[in-house]
Amino acid sequence: MRLSPDELIFWQRGFVTLNATIVFTWGLMLVMVVGSALVTRKLQTGPTRSRWQNLLEIIVTGIEGQIEDVGLKDPKQYIAFLGTLFLFIALSSLCTILPGYEAPTGSLSTAVALALCVFVATPIFGIRDRGLGGYLKSYLEPTFIMLPFNIISELSRTVALAVRLFGNMMSGAMIVGILLTITPFLFPVLMTALGLLTGMVQAYIFSVLASVYIAAATRSRKPSPRPT
Repeated sequence: MRLSPDELIFWQRGFVTLNATIVFTWGLMLVMVVGSALVTRKLQTGPTRSRWQNLLEIIVTGIEGQIEDVGLKDPKQYIAFLGTLFLFIALSSLCTILPGYEAPTGSLSTAVALALCVFVATPIFGIRDRGLGGYLKSYLEPTFIMLPFNIISELSRTVALAVRLFGNMMSGAMIVGILLTITPFLFPVLMTALGLLTGMVQAYIFSVLASVYIAAATRSRKPSPRPT
């Protein structure tokens, strides 16, 4: 039983290794790019629309609503990044029903890469909305003594994002693998369905946490009202 798709190596030469994590990650990205291109090539604005366009609009509208509920005023500015994060993690879990496929999010390297994407995107959105000075000033709020603690908070939440995603995805795969060796076939099928649900929940939690971090970086502190 493999603990991570990193252990499944398809090709290796010297220090260059092509493992399942790389193959399935790039394969999933290719499917997402090609799929989005096919769905959006003939978009209709009239009452007659394809089923794929309706599904796409439902997904986009739902993601926009969640982003807005977090506190980001203009969801369209963030949906490209946050929506891609959600869809990648969700599809990574849904594709586990395919034989031979292993979710790349079950690899610590993938979880770290996704967490680093959030770590980099947060100050980018913050600087864009508040300016460089306004964003850097947030590290000194409410007092300059908080500077090291705010920096540690940025680093620790990135580590927490990666470990949370990796731990939950890997644990589900391990449970199914163990049950396949000691129980009949029916029970592991139910656990696989539960693993799919867990993957969708993790996709939702990861994207919502990313939205919260970006919202905190882009939201300027309102001055306290003066007493009259």
